[in-house]
Amino acid sequence: MTEDNSQSDPRGVQATNGRDAPGAEQRAQPTVERIRRAGADFERGDTGQITMRDSPLERAHARELITHHQYSAGQKYRHHWYHAGLADQLHSIDVNRIFAADRSNFSGMAKTEVQVFHRQRYREATQAVGKIGSHVLDWVVCRETPLEQVGYTLGWRSRPQAYAAAVERMKTALDELCRLWGLVR
Repeated sequence: MTEDNSQSDPRGVQATNGRDAPGAEQRAQPTVERIRRAGADFERGDTGQITMRDSPLERAHARELITHHQYSAGQKYRHHWYHAGLADQLHSIDVNRIFAADRSNFSGMAKTEVQVFHRQRYREATQAVGKIGSHVLDWVVCRETPLEQVGYTLGWRSRPQAYAAAVERMKTALDELCRLWGLVR
């Protein structure tokens, strides 16, 4: 009968602690390729913290395609969409329950009163901007799909036309949201 001493071995503890030496704090940094792909759409703070600003809404605001009020309306739209529980969930499947129905999941229903509130505000916003406007805002603002790809879904075939069409539809929809939420001066 042998005893497993791997967890009580002091040399194993030292080897593990040697990698995490105090003072050698490692922060997660974006790779050189990630920064190159973001182009000028990131900020490096005074402490060295890097904030990536490469969502289509933030790029449009930085390039002055949309106003600050439109940008705020887009952020508010995304806030209601996310807190309504409409964002795709990251989860794994339980292999033992592939064919079993989970009746407690309430698929598609709000789980809290907060979700109900945000779904009501999101529904009001989608009705105000219309079918095409809500399509563009859902894909550009919420799901962060590039503008030219959304323009392709609108029926444009060339890249510049698709980009321009998506920008114009997004601006129109954001103007409607500004009026709905009183963000216009």
